[in-house]
Amino acid sequence: MTAENTQSKIQNSKIAILLHNGIQGTSGKTGLSLLRYSQAEIVAVIDHQCAGKSLPELTKIPRDIPIVASVAEAIAFDPEVLVIGIAPSGGALPDEWFGEIKQAVTSGLSVVNGLHSSLANHPEIQPLLRPTQWIWDVRQEPQGLTIATGKARTLSCRRVLTVGTDMAIGKMSTSLELNATAQRRGFNSKFLATGQAGLMIAGNGIALDAVRVDFAAGAVEQMIMQFGKTHDLLIIEGQGSLLHPGSTATLPLLRGTQPTDLILVHRANQTHIRNHPSVLIPPLPKVIEFYEMVVAAGGAMEAVRVIGIAMNTFHLDEVTAKEAIAQIETETGLPCTDPVRFGADLLLDAVIVGNRQQATGKSGKNIA
Repeated sequence: MTAENTQSKIQNSKIAILLHNGIQGTSGKTGLSLLRYSQAEIVAVIDHQCAGKSLPELTKIPRDIPIVASVAEAIAFDPEVLVIGIAPSGGALPDEWFGEIKQAVTSGLSVVNGLHSSLANHPEIQPLLRPTQWIWDVRQEPQGLTIATGKARTLSCRRVLTVGTDMAIGKMSTSLELNATAQRRGFNSKFLATGQAGLMIAGNGIALDAVRVDFAAGAVEQMIMQFGKTHDLLIIEGQGSLLHPGSTATLPLLRGTQPTDLILVHRANQTHIRNHPSVLIPPLPKVIEFYEMVVAAGGAMEAVRVIGIAMNTFHLDEVTAKEAIAQIETETGLPCTDPVRFGADLLLDAVIVGNRQQATGKSGKNIA
């Protein structure tokens, strides 16, 4: 079963999202992304910490979906699929939450699993599956991988990659918003996922953190070559950060995509890497300079520019958010917006301007 086929099944099913401690905690990125962007009919959210509370009030996501305390309570809303929307540290679920997955399967639900641990062949889960049920282990390495060769630079399409000052700050959301804006304005654009949430939403892409490091850039390149000849604009979901001491995903994306444009994603007023207070985030002009230097590899690769800043202002009121955006525009000289809050038109305009400036180059197909 391909990712595209499985994602189609999700879109046509009633789903419940297992999100224990993820709504107000730090491990719920996958589930919250599905709540914001998935077109599926989500009938229940499972979070014992927030059961009975208002989802829109807690998340600012305008979906009035009940929050319940357990899978047993979610069954009353007649879901067909359980999506694991949390990513605990180390990728393993606590025993009591694993028990809820078993209960879901026993009750006839299929399961979408974004954890590193496989469930499809789990000895406690596999015997419980009925012929009509399925499990999608999202984090799987693509087949037929080779080492990257840099050939994505031969494509004529624009390739926009989101990069960040930290992990989990909005690279996927920025990419999805930019792609939706591009399609609304008539561009032949495609979003390519590189993480489990993006794959659940879009169906096209790879789970980059499931790929062996030697083949990571090759997996990205394979994906880009698959879609680059049939689209004028590819928007690739970024992962990790070159600033983060534990991140290894950004460099394979830079090499595999051979991007034509970068968009830097930053959380307003964040001064250090989350959970690493000793690792300070440099001033954004320095971060931009660093990313542009790495992507060019001292001249071995083509020069690529950061064309805009996507600012995550979720934690700020609207007035303060606009002030923070204006400050960054002054500081960097680049267009800046919160694409979730204020739309991504400003960023798409920056892509178009960059395209026109490079229209005679081999990576500058005219998308305007």
